[in-house]
Formats: sequence, structure tokens, C-alpha cells
Amino acid sequence: MIERQITIRTRDGSMGCFIVHPDRGGPFPVLLFFMDAPGIREELRDMARRLASTGYYVMLPNMYYRTSADELGPLTEESRPRIYEHMDSLDIPKVMDDADALLAFADADPAASKGAAGALGYCMSGQYAINAAARHPARIRAAASLYGVKLVTDRPDSPHLVAQKVTGEIYVAAAELDKFVTLDEVGVFSKAVAGAGVNCEVEIYYAADHGFAFPQRPAYDKACAERHWSRLNDLFARNLHAVA
Repeated sequence: MIERQITIRTRDGSMGCFIVHPDRGGPFPVLLFFMDAPGIREELRDMARRLASTGYYVMLPNMYYRTSADELGPLTEESRPRIYEHMDSLDIPKVMDDADALLAFADADPAASKGAAGALGYCMSGQYAINAAARHPARIRAAASLYGVKLVTDRPDSPHLVAQKVTGEIYVAAAELDKFVTLDEVGVFSKAVAGAGVNCEVEIYYAADHGFAFPQRPAYDKACAERHWSRLNDLFARNLHAVA
């Protein structure tokens, strides 16, 4: 495996980004891996490595570069207000500008395929993965939201609306016990995309809570985590490897 920590110029500054991909057999389909609210940490880098090991060029950007160049540390009750402050500094237009910069960087790297790409986002970033697929429908052919929040808002860039512009495939994993996004909201999203004929699977992980895929979180559920890995592997394999 080849790993790099690089800096990418964006409209708003310099964004740190962890890149990992296999050391032979490329170029590899690009995956944009949008972090969860606690930010960049080794736990996420390990998840990026797992994705890359199955044949992808994974880009894990530090989305908080505008407000902090550092990793925020573990999620605790004491750190939660600061983490939320960073999270609230982001919005969809800013992250879409960053996604443009990520794809432009990948297009200049021989290790990255210029073909079909994917996007995934956990927690705060499920909305960003779906919006990226809507912004680049010909390029981002698969997007996954993993216990993503704000699936339904009153903004024109609400995921339940922009998902209708996606021409690839969407996968949405929702946790039954998630207090940050209700099953009613998930139902509204599901009905909207189904009514528009979007190729989208919405799966409820029963008895699971927000954060079930992260090994270092109290909500970690190994069975659910492994199921989500299986779903991601299938999603990206059928949409990216076959047409990369």
C-alpha cells in the first residue's frame, strides 16, 4: 500500500488530505471519504486503508482546515462543544468546492483513474456524499451515507431533493436507535427518492445506534459494522470497478 499526507489548494486555503491506494495494479477508482464530526484520526485512516485494500484510491480530507489545522482528539463531553463548533462551520457549498479540488488533484495523479468515482460520508457527511454525486453525476457513480444526518432539510440542497439528480447508485444506512436522525426523517428521504425513480437502497440497521461502524466508539456493533463493509464493497465494485 502507498500512503501520503498531502496538501491540496482550495478556494479557501490549504486542505490536508490523507491518500492511500494499492502499490500495484492501478490506476484505481477514486473514493472521496468525508469524515464524521470528530474529525481526522487514526480510526478513520484505518477505515480508508481497508477501502483502499480492495482496489481504490481513497482520499480522506481534513474538512476542518478552515478553522483548525490539527486533529481534534477523542470525542468526550468536554470536547463535544468544540467539535460541534467546527462541524457548524461547514456547509454544503464549501464542501462541494472542496470536492471539486479533490477530483482535480486526483485527475493529475497517474495512480488515480479518471473514470467512475465514489463518495461516502459518515454522520455529518452523509449529506456531502449525496451532494457530491449530484454535483458530478457523470463522474461519481456511487455514493453512500452512513447514519448521515440532515437527510431532509428546508434548503434546496437538502439530500432528499438533490438525490433526485444522481444518475448513479446511492446507499443509505440508518440506525434504528439514532437520536440524531429519526426513522421518520429517513422515511421521508426514502419516499422522495423512490418517487423520483432514483437507484437508491435505504437500509435500517435494527437495534443499532449512531456510530455503529466505528470500532473505537461506544456504539460500535461488530455485526452491523461488518454488514456495512459488505454493502460498501458491493456498491463500489458494481459501479466503479466494472466501468473505471
